[in-house]
Amino acid sequence: MNKPFNASYMKASIRQATLVLLTLLGQQAAIAQDSHGIDTLVSRKAVTSAKLFGIGYTQHLDTYLSPGEYSGAELRFVSHTIRDNDDHPLSKLIVHQGFLSSTKNKAHNANELAGLYTFSYGLLYNWHFLDGNINLKAGATTNLEMGFDYNLRNSNNPAQLRAALNISPTAAITYDTHLGNFPITLRYELAAPLMGVMFSPNYGQSYYEIFSRGDYDHNAVFTHPFNTPSLHHMLTLDITVMRQTFRMGYLGDVRQARVNGLRQHQYTHALVIGWVKHFRLIKYSPR
Repeated sequence: MNKPFNASYMKASIRQATLVLLTLLGQQAAIAQDSHGIDTLVSRKAVTSAKLFGIGYTQHLDTYLSPGEYSGAELRFVSHTIRDNDDHPLSKLIVHQGFLSSTKNKAHNANELAGLYTFSYGLLYNWHFLDGNINLKAGATTNLEMGFDYNLRNSNNPAQLRAALNISPTAAITYDTHLGNFPITLRYELAAPLMGVMFSPNYGQSYYEIFSRGDYDHNAVFTHPFNTPSLHHMLTLDITVMRQTFRMGYLGDVRQARVNGLRQHQYTHALVIGWVKHFRLIKYSPR
């Protein structure tokens, strides 16, 4: 037997359908309102962050520890970050870098260990060419360095403290292109310390005299290109495969000093490899 037609049930169903339709229309209107700039998500800061591991060959000389040169292997880590802003042409460069090396003298009867950490912060101005495919950055970085050299054979003055603060003119050029179907980026960056200050014992001065007796003997030395000619540079290739960007290249680090009657140098040539992340910093901006 068929049930009688229920008019009240039909009216309730129509009201519910109407309410759902009005809710959906309200959501669409809110989305449209947001797209016209009432409330927006603003993305103005682009970040390129690279983590690199390097292995290479290094040559050390520190006449405070030994008159001879030591050579051997070096392991290095580089954290390299660039922050660009769409609102102005200045970029921020932030670099953390550290290395450990184990070296021997030419007679292979003495060893030295060395380690150094460097923090660099800089501001670079941007120029763009070829529809943005070439980007040139130039500016300056401030660099803080802390490290050590340790000679395993020495019984008197076996270690040397390394500490420096300097300002370096810095430049970098990148070229974006394709290798077949793969996006690639060629990049070259260089920096040369211009002026700063470094710690150094004087010729014949012991660390006992410096730190225990407090005998200062020109241990904070003003540095410039004539007494510390140095150059740091890196040539890399970025290639993107399946949305992952890998970086590989060459790192060269030349550090030299001739202060307080002592000579120091470190020449490093290293192969670096790692990965790169590109992302944007998103900020909610009500209008």
